[in-house]
Amino acid sequence: MKNIPNISFQSAENSNDFEFLNVSNLFARIFTDLDHNPALPHRITFFALLIVTKGTGTHQIDLKEYSLKAGSVLKIAKGQVHAFQSNPQYEGFLILFTEDFVLNYFSKSSINLISHLYNYHTSSPIAYDKKGNDTFLKQLIQELQIENTYAQKNIVASLLNIYLLRLERKTHTNKEQDHNSKHYDTFIKFKNLVESNYTTTRNVKDYADKLVISTKHLNQVVKDFTINTAKSFIDNYVILEAKRAIVSTEKSLKEIAFDTGFDEVTNFTKFFKNKMSMTPKAFKSQQLKNK
Repeated sequence: MKNIPNISFQSAENSNDFEFLNVSNLFARIFTDLDHNPALPHRITFFALLIVTKGTGTHQIDLKEYSLKAGSVLKIAKGQVHAFQSNPQYEGFLILFTEDFVLNYFSKSSINLISHLYNYHTSSPIAYDKKGNDTFLKQLIQELQIENTYAQKNIVASLLNIYLLRLERKTHTNKEQDHNSKHYDTFIKFKNLVESNYTTTRNVKDYADKLVISTKHLNQVVKDFTINTAKSFIDNYVILEAKRAIVSTEKSLKEIAFDTGFDEVTNFTKFFKNKMSMTPKAFKSQQLKNK
């Protein structure tokens, strides 16, 4: 039985929350020095930014392949499953940072605005901003090369914070929507609860009770951020986890059904078919044909 490997933060620079890597150097050792194959799907427990400066390529996040070119930036959130291409033909930089880094150095208002950090379900992971990327990388490299490291981590975090906010502003130029920050906190708590408890309950009332709010209020909060109901959000997450397991592990459908909270594989199949208009078996066959 094969699981999707969970990759924790490991820095070669003895840092416990931030690392800046040249992609060319990384690719030279990434497929030989690691205890997992980065070309196969793996789940990260930190955040990552892949900034491409030259060449073209692809990268897979949650079963979807994204095309990369100079100026591209790919945002990978904590908890997402991703995979590098087997023979990368691009250059750039990979920035890794932990949740503690975000919570310790970013302002709460910034965290609320940078949607992909905690709300990757509703925002695209890819952006294009060659000029902004070049400016950010130049400033970051200059800072990291300074011998006087006093307050360096704070400055690095500030540069990263501003860069992510500017990316967010480009994304929302034509679709700006003001969210109540109090409701944002509720949504994030709900999202985290779903990710921790989806195998034991898909009942909206259970989550509303945990949050000490009404189901009506919870539905309104979720609709504000996703345009869907709380039930749809829960079910969509269950489907995502099922799809991840079907494509990225060697588990049987019975094992996957049990892992996603179903006592019977027939109930899992019915649920999956209702959401995907095909059975889990058909979905797996389709994915194998596309490889």
